[in-house]
Amino acid sequence: MAPTPTHVEVAIAGSGFAGLAMAIRLKQRGEHDFAVLERAEDVGGTWRDNSYPGCACDVPSHLYSFSFEPNPRWSRTFSRQPEIQEYLRHCARKYGVLPHVRFGCELRDARWDEAAQRWRLSTSTGDMTARVLVAATGPLSEPSIPNLPGLDSFRGTVFHSARWNHAHDLRGRRVAVVGTGASAIQFVPRIQPKVEQLTVFQRTPAWVMPHPDRPLKPVERAVYSRAPALQSLMRGGIYWARETFVLGLLSNRTAIGERIARRHLAKQVPDARLRAKLTPDFRLGCKRVLLSNDWYPALARPNVEVVTSAVREVRENAVVAADGSVHEVDTIIFGTGFHVTDMPIGDRVRNAAGQSLAGVWQGSPQAYLGTSVAGFPNFFILLGPNTGLGHTSVVLMVESQVDYVLDAMQTMRQRGAAAVDVREDAQLAYNRQVQARMRGTVWTSGGCASWYIDATGRNTTLWPGSTWSFRRRTRRFDAEHYTLHIPEREQAA
Repeated sequence: MAPTPTHVEVAIAGSGFAGLAMAIRLKQRGEHDFAVLERAEDVGGTWRDNSYPGCACDVPSHLYSFSFEPNPRWSRTFSRQPEIQEYLRHCARKYGVLPHVRFGCELRDARWDEAAQRWRLSTSTGDMTARVLVAATGPLSEPSIPNLPGLDSFRGTVFHSARWNHAHDLRGRRVAVVGTGASAIQFVPRIQPKVEQLTVFQRTPAWVMPHPDRPLKPVERAVYSRAPALQSLMRGGIYWARETFVLGLLSNRTAIGERIARRHLAKQVPDARLRAKLTPDFRLGCKRVLLSNDWYPALARPNVEVVTSAVREVRENAVVAADGSVHEVDTIIFGTGFHVTDMPIGDRVRNAAGQSLAGVWQGSPQAYLGTSVAGFPNFFILLGPNTGLGHTSVVLMVESQVDYVLDAMQTMRQRGAAAVDVREDAQLAYNRQVQARMRGTVWTSGGCASWYIDATGRNTTLWPGSTWSFRRRTRRFDAEHYTLHIPEREQAA
């Protein structure tokens, strides 16, 4: 067996949608000197880790796939986790990426070596170097569990939805669910019939829209397999329909959607007291809009209690709410989201002076085009700051970023540059522009507190525009906004 190379031209951290997209496009360009560093034993990223009951995507299947690899075999209009995970495995196999993946290899530290013009990486399987480092760990990779007083003293079972404990039988249990976001809205209806008592702690109710999911008929799948152009046409239609959604979010005009959501709530929750608990007091879109047809009915069942208060503390066998109510439970499930604006990769990547990304960001992630960070040469982030979306598929953003990074590498080769580093003034101007566009949108003026907002009060998570406009901004590598480090021998030549 050949030894594992200690140097590669490109190191990619993560093998979810973003990491695989980068790896596949490198292979398609004839680039084979790269490695994908994956801490787990399978590809898939978020769709590998989140295996909770009912886990599914809230973006239409035809749009939640690579543009170069449509899947005519989707079984539903909105795909579920096992099917998405298998799709990613299929892509890794088909495009020959698996031999480049180093499983069980976690990136622990990366530091830029200015003299050698390369990244020095420390991983769980040893040290290595790379000319280019691509962070594809994603914003939804590290579960966030609140630091609750007394949690360590709890005698029951505790886990996060993104690390679901499948060995723990919930039948007959008294379960507390903390959080009512995109994960809880999917798993709560699945576990409700099994448990004895379910206590849902909801700090803020979400806007919930009717879910248009349905099974795809065998004849539809057959047509898409035999006539790929028809599936492309369907994808295009869904894409442009979704792009129109962003207009209301940007202008903070979401009244039509709110009326639909209120009718949905009124129809599914006849009890006025419960309905009042579940009615948002902010604009639709300020927090992530959720899709479900079974969330409200589950909350209305006799064995479910909705507590509209934060958790104050945890005791040996109970959860205590901020209103003082005590709820005896033997299982706590956190549906409390992820470290998004404080992404762990920020502590692991350091510049030549040894300063980490997190240290530079100071609680407010900044990047140029959500991709490059000043002072960190040859480092690119996929789905970095301000590349998230509130209306359509982030795979569209990933593909735009990947093409931008590939063009950057091509520019380096053509100009004989050992490294590229985005200029600080360019990054500053870009982020000022992004934040200016963010003002007046539903995400900053919608009257809510959301995980989109960082520690400084700025929305550094979402892209304030259409995916088409982002694609236009990233269609070519704009070298004029970068410093190109060209060795003296190359300059002399």
